[in-house]
Amino acid sequence: MSTPDYVPGHGLLKDRTAVITAAAGAGIGGATARRFLEEGARIVIGDAHARRLKETEEVLAAEFGADRVASLPCDVTDEDQVAALFALAEQIHGRLDVVVNNAGLGGTAALVDMTDEQWGKVLDVTLNGTFRCTRAALRSFKASGAGGVVVNNASVVGWRAQTGQAHYAAAKAGVMALTRCAALEAAEFGVRINAVAPSLAMHPHLVKVTSAELLAELTAREAFGRYAEPWEVANVIVFLASGYSSYMTGETVSVSSQHA
Repeated sequence: MSTPDYVPGHGLLKDRTAVITAAAGAGIGGATARRFLEEGARIVIGDAHARRLKETEEVLAAEFGADRVASLPCDVTDEDQVAALFALAEQIHGRLDVVVNNAGLGGTAALVDMTDEQWGKVLDVTLNGTFRCTRAALRSFKASGAGGVVVNNASVVGWRAQTGQAHYAAAKAGVMALTRCAALEAAEFGVRINAVAPSLAMHPHLVKVTSAELLAELTAREAFGRYAEPWEVANVIVFLASGYSSYMTGETVSVSSQHA
């Protein structure tokens, strides 16, 4: 099946302020930043890669307006950097409406050979980073009393087994559990928390560093016989951030057929 046409914006996030982590580059974070702008949002983006982040900010600001795009380098394993990113959003726009926790770290290693450092680094970025940013979001939303939305990026490996992915799968399953528990706590002050679980989302740079054999094997598992474009995952994030999902919370939405 060929890739469908790109969906134009419909103002679903008009005048909302969003913080998006790991938003530099051509992956899901970058696609989400662009989609949010197309839907009328103002964005504050963070990423651990300062140069790529600045380049992304400049490109988006030139296209959508400098008043709607701001950035700050942010390593989600550092609590001070997380706090600074959220403070910047409130300082510039006076409010915060949506947070997208996209930061994550993968890797492949057999468990028998995996080091504590490999395990800990993946968990600290992927799970602990999502926790730190969710906590910062809830503190901001609770203080404002105006509600808000959090969308976390999980993965289908949080549901199903895959060799060499014990650390990543454990982290993503943790993101799903965090989403459910945090959603119950946040409901009392009008905040919704959901997650997306992509399977195979690729972009040109990632395709170049993936062997043809592996790519063929992975795409063969997909119902449509192709990988997802990052913007296709971003579309679901937009839906979860918008009023169209007003009665959804604590859910993880599979952006693929591989939910089990």
